[in-house]
Amino acid sequence: MREEYNDYDDTRYDDEYGYEEQVDNKAVRGYRIVIIILAVILVALSVVYFNMHRQQQAEYALLEEDRTKIQGDLDSLIVSFDDLQIQNDSITANLEEANKIMEQLKNERRLNYAKIRAYEKEVGTLKTVMQGYLRQIDSLNNINQKLTKENISYRKEISSAKLRAEMAEERAEELNNKVRVGSVIRARAIGITPLNAKSKEVTRVKSAARLRIECYLAGNELAEPGAKAIYVCVKSPEGYVLSRPDAATFEFEGEQKVFSNVREVEYKGDDLPVHIFVDGSGFTAGTYHVEIYTDGKLIGEADVALR
Repeated sequence: MREEYNDYDDTRYDDEYGYEEQVDNKAVRGYRIVIIILAVILVALSVVYFNMHRQQQAEYALLEEDRTKIQGDLDSLIVSFDDLQIQNDSITANLEEANKIMEQLKNERRLNYAKIRAYEKEVGTLKTVMQGYLRQIDSLNNINQKLTKENISYRKEISSAKLRAEMAEERAEELNNKVRVGSVIRARAIGITPLNAKSKEVTRVKSAARLRIECYLAGNELAEPGAKAIYVCVKSPEGYVLSRPDAATFEFEGEQKVFSNVREVEYKGDDLPVHIFVDGSGFTAGTYHVEIYTDGKLIGEADVALR
């Protein structure tokens, strides 16, 4: 086999087979350029893919951030609805809706902006409802505070009125007591005169057959007029009460008291002289103590010395 080469080009001749093989350096360079272009395109595609992947990751991170924010808003709403602690069907329904959205959001696997916007819209609606409840509650609290202040004011007025009423009642009771005290009939000018059997005065008490107890019932416009039983108790110098044969008694301060004698008089509110006689014998000289009662009250007493 013989090969011949031309001094002017790279054409090679094959004498045995009868065809020529041309080796062109420009073609080789062309292949290299194509390879380089393909490599550049591959690099560019890799960069584009990397950027798209990074953008998708960023978008996913933003979606997750939105999900977290919505979950935080829902948590706040759920706590707010629960903190209202009001038995209300509407509030209960909104609380259930918030819990439902929370579960859906937690279980959501394929997030996109449309879904995120839908969740944000539902949460926004619940926020608006919650704000309405809070305004109503705030208004009710203001009304309650106003009513509380008014109630305190009324209570103070009632307390003041009650205090004035109690003071008036005490004053009235005091006046009543004064009236009762002032209406008591008083016995004054109390004395004892010894009498003999013929009711003549004697100078010596040991000669007396009876004692005449004398007094005046003082006039009193506040005293109730009418028939009055006047009881007299005479205590001898020896300290015992001169009593009637029947040892009669009357009630005084819840106890039975022995009296010497009693007389009924008609009292009209003016000064009224009263004589009550006590019969007996063996009177002795000394000081006699006299007590006079009517209407269950002690109206006068005195010590009288007899010779």
